[in-house]
Parts: sequence; structure tokens; C-alpha cells
Amino acid sequence: MLHIDRRSLRFRLLAWLGGVALFVVVTTWLLHGILLQNLARDFLGERLQREANHAVAQLEQDQTAVPTALDSVSQGYQVFHHLYVLRFNGSVSASDPQWQQQLAPLLEENGDALVDVKHNDQHMLVYRRHFEWQGSNGVLLVGEDFSQVEAGLATLHWWVGGIAAVLLGMLIILNMLAVNRGLTPLWQLRQQLEALRSGKRDRLLLVAPSELDELVDQLNWFMDDIDHRLQRSRESVANLSHALKTPLAAITQVLRGNRPIDENRRHKLLSRIEDINAQLAAELRRSRIAGPNAGRMANVTRDSSRLIEMFRSLYPERIFNLTHSAGEKDLVPIEAHDFSEILGIVLDNAGKWANRCVNCDIAA
Repeated sequence: MLHIDRRSLRFRLLAWLGGVALFVVVTTWLLHGILLQNLARDFLGERLQREANHAVAQLEQDQTAVPTALDSVSQGYQVFHHLYVLRFNGSVSASDPQWQQQLAPLLEENGDALVDVKHNDQHMLVYRRHFEWQGSNGVLLVGEDFSQVEAGLATLHWWVGGIAAVLLGMLIILNMLAVNRGLTPLWQLRQQLEALRSGKRDRLLLVAPSELDELVDQLNWFMDDIDHRLQRSRESVANLSHALKTPLAAITQVLRGNRPIDENRRHKLLSRIEDINAQLAAELRRSRIAGPNAGRMANVTRDSSRLIEMFRSLYPERIFNLTHSAGEKDLVPIEAHDFSEILGIVLDNAGKWANRCVNCDIAA
């Protein structure tokens, strides 16, 4: 069964591009049908207008009776599926009697105009022309069956729709190829991350688009930072082991010996133990420090104020004054615990050794 991941970037891009392409093609096809019909209507209307003007000009040049003059031109109209209806001096004549009753209301309207008349399944395009001849006013209607033209236009419109559907399919295929090509760097990045997790590589080497440069650099920096911390942790353990080995051996030798522990030797043992305690405290403090560029921010005002309040309670006989000129840089790029650890060491030493007042000024 075909599985479609709706959360994938590829699916979203194809869905959006396909939707936009479908909207553009369908809208263009609908507009094509509307514009094609309007163009055909305007073209036929202009031709009917010219024919009406030509018929009126023939009537004005012919000195015979009006119906006789119209009969002489109606045969040409009927060959081209045209018809006419004429009202002159109160009498109405038509080339097709069945349309005379349908077009009669148009004779009562004023102004020259192109009118659509629909009767049953037929669609007639009629042009109304007012004229004056021998001191009398008349109205001439010249019409043409528009149904056959519409049928031809519909056939052409559906052919264009079929071609548009084929082009839409080709556009979707091209979109798929373009999306797959564009997402190749992301797939390469995914493969390299899997290789990194399995231990087959230690860094990302990817010719990526400019939008992914920061991501790749940041991931490489994190891996370098992890390696650095691991190396620092191993060095710290090695230094601590080397520093504690000698005093611990000396204490063990004294405790295993048969000589009594006098006051002098007791002070020496106590000094050794204090050295060991100091070494442990220093290494533990170093292990808690995240280091530079830890990706965290410290709030100078908030964190320093909390520390000052804590040391005021630890050393109530001292006066702690805090000032800082951080200004707009109240957030500094250092891990909050590191900032508290660094400032705490300074304030603790000041609380121990100051005579009366401790002034702390912080500048970013």
C-alpha cells in the first residue's frame, strides 16, 4: 500500500505547486471559453451591423417598393443563415415567418443595438437598425443563428481543455522532478546524520544551498563542542587522578604505619586532606562550567541581583553594593550557571576578606 507522509516537505511542496498549477490551468481554461465566446459575438455583431447598413443603403437607393427591395437581398441573407424583419409604414415583413413573432418585441425598442434572442434550442444574434426613408421611419432587424457557432466554439474549447490537461500532467511531472532535485541536499544531510550516528563519520561535509549553511555550521560546531567537552572531561579526570595519587598514598602510608600520630603529623594529614578537598572542589567546579558559546544567555541584572541577595544573607556583617553598566546588553552570551559560578567565586572571596564594604561593578 502506498504510504504518503503528509508532514514531509516534499509532499507539501508538491501539493502547493500542484494546487497552484491546477488553479492557473482551470482559470485560464474558463477565461478562454468566456473570451472566445465574447470575441465571436463581437465579430458576428460587427458583421451584422455592416450587413444592416448595406441593406438600408440598398433600400435608400432603390426606388421600388420596400418589400420588393428587401426580397432581392433576402436570398443572400438566407444563404448565410441570416434573416431579416422589417417594419415600415406600419407593415411588418420577415424572411422567416416563424421568427417574426419572436422578434416583434425588438421592433418596439429604441436605439441601434446587438441583441441575443433564445427560442427553444436556438440562439439568434440580432442587430436592430433604425433608418429613415422617403420621410418615413423604419426598423430593420438582421439576425444570424449563433447556435452553430456556439457548438463549434464548445468543441474548440474542449479540445483546448484536453490540451491543457495534458500540459497540466506534464507540469506536475516537471514539478516532481524539480522538487526531488531541489531536496537532494536535505536527503544527503539526512544520510550523513545517520552515518554520524552510526559512527561512520565525525563531521558533516555537504555542498548545501546557502539556506542550509548556518544549519550545517551549527551542527559541526555542536559536534566539535561535544568532542572538546569530552576531551576536557578526560583531561580533568587524569589531572585529578594524578593530583590525588600522591597525597592519598602519603595518608595511606601514615595510617598503616605503627608510629603514633602526634599533633604535628595530625596537622600534616589534615593539610593533605584539605588539599584533596580543594582539588575536588576545583575540578567539580570546572566540570559544571559549560564553556563559551553554549547557546544560552544570562541576564546580568536578574542573575547578579540574586547572587548579591544570597551573599548578603551569608555575610550579614558585610555591605554588598551592586552596580552594572550593561545598558542595552543586559543579555550576555554566557550560560547562566557559568555566570553565577564566576561571579559567585568573586563575591565569596570578597565576603571572606573584605573589612566592611563590598562594591561590585559589572560591565558588558
